[in-house]
Amino acid sequence: MAEERMAGSERAQQTEEFSVVSTPLDGVTVLTLAGEMDMDTSALVHQALEAVEAPGARVVIDLRRVSFIDSSGINVFIAGHRALAEGGGRLRLAGPAESVSRTLEIVGIDTLIDIFPTLGEALDG
Repeated sequence: MAEERMAGSERAQQTEEFSVVSTPLDGVTVLTLAGEMDMDTSALVHQALEAVEAPGARVVIDLRRVSFIDSSGINVFIAGHRALAEGGGRLRLAGPAESVSRTLEIVGIDTLIDIFPTLGEALDG
């Protein structure tokens, strides 16, 4: 399974309430987030996305452990999607909890960025 293939995490950034772990996996960078993504923590995700914005970069953001997202987090996803797309890459979101998924749908992110129910599907798709 995809989670088992991610043993070699490359970089981790965190605060007491939030963490971002970047893991290269079969040509894709998986950013695993944990905690609440808000104005105080979304800069960590922004920095992690900037670190992988090479031409053709493929990124999957694993949201399984994100319990909340606000507009600052959504804006980071939009900016990351645009930057990656301009370089011929792509951004996908994977495994959002129901409350996070609902927020993403309400603001229409699902019409801009592909969202998959599981990490495995996001990596395979």
